[in-house]
This record gives sequence, structure tokens and C-alpha cells, in this order.
Amino acid sequence: MFTGLIEEVGQVSHLQRTSGGLTLWIEASQVASTTQPGDSIAVNGACLTVEQVTGSAFSFYLGSETLQRTTAGSWRVGTPVNLERPVAVGERMGGHFVQGHVDCVGHLQRRTPEGETVRLEFAIPPEMIVYIAEKGSIAVDGISLTVTDVATNSFSVAIIPYTLQNTNLGNLPMGSAVNIEVDILAKYVRRALGEHQETPPSKITEQFLAEHGFC
Repeated sequence: MFTGLIEEVGQVSHLQRTSGGLTLWIEASQVASTTQPGDSIAVNGACLTVEQVTGSAFSFYLGSETLQRTTAGSWRVGTPVNLERPVAVGERMGGHFVQGHVDCVGHLQRRTPEGETVRLEFAIPPEMIVYIAEKGSIAVDGISLTVTDVATNSFSVAIIPYTLQNTNLGNLPMGSAVNIEVDILAKYVRRALGEHQETPPSKITEQFLAEHGFC
């Protein structure tokens, strides 16, 4: 389990492709200093298992499922990646519950400066919008962010200077693909309401939520 608070931005240092997947090496001195083989690390929001650690670098093996469902297939040597180690029991939860299970890939379609902050708009598959709510939480490339606006097939977030300087969002080019993980609570609510419904119910009462275990 992760919180969406990025510890370090590492860089892809080596890639070795095989017929069934990809071995990936990442250079990141801070995270590598306390990492051991078998540890889990969120890399741009995707939970991966460390295979080897050598000095300030560590490696992962990515199978076809991960390559198909995340942006990892487009990473190259030099690609900056957000890194977070799992939260330890008893630590503060500064972001929100992030599983490291990528739900879909989004694309940056608008970047609007607003004083010292920057508003970013990401396009995502329309069927994923039902899981996103204004002022709700969302993970973009593993970063815990608060949704500011929701449209038919996109959502926006406001990025503060610290996040711009300490994650890969600061220099993210227009059109870039990002890993999206919606709030786990939204998934459970959607499941309880009936995931096969064409549209969300028009009325949700306190009694209805209590009957389904949410109150």
C-alpha cells in the first residue's frame, strides 16, 4: 500500500526487452539505499517487485500484462519516474490509499498556468469518469492529487510549486501518457451500486448507503 507522496524522481538507466516482457533498471540513490530484492516500489504509480540492487540502482521485471496496462512500454533510457516505497505500519498517511494498481492510461491535453500553480487536464477513457469526483482523490503517475474539475472524458488537477519541482509533472510534455489509479473507495461504491449499470443512480439516500455498509 502506498500514499501517493513521491520520495524521489529516478531515471531509467537501462532496458532489456525480451519476447515476453522487459527488464528495467532505475537509478535512484535515495530509494536504493534502503531497498532489497523482493521489496515493492511504486514506479510512476505501478507497484513493481525489485529483483536486484546494485549501488544506487535497482531492477524490475515487467511482464506483458504490466506493459499493456501502463505507460511502461514507452519508457526509454533517461525517462524520469516517480518512486515511492510502501507505507510502514504506524506512519502518517499524508496522501490517500494508493494500491499501485493502474486502472487506465491518460494523456495530458491542457496545461494552464494559474499564478504559482498549474492546472493540468488529462483525457481518460470515458468509462472511467464514473469513478472520479470533484474534490476527490486520484493518483497520476503515482502522485496523490485532488480533482478540481470533471468533464465527460477528462479531469483536471491543480499542481502546487512543490509538486512541480519534486515529481515528473514539472516538465511533462503535452500529449504525454500517464498512469491513472482512481480512488479505491470509488471502486467499492461502484461495485455495491451495480457495476453494469449504464448510468449512475440518480438518487443515493443515507438509508441506501447504510444498507450497503457505507454508513
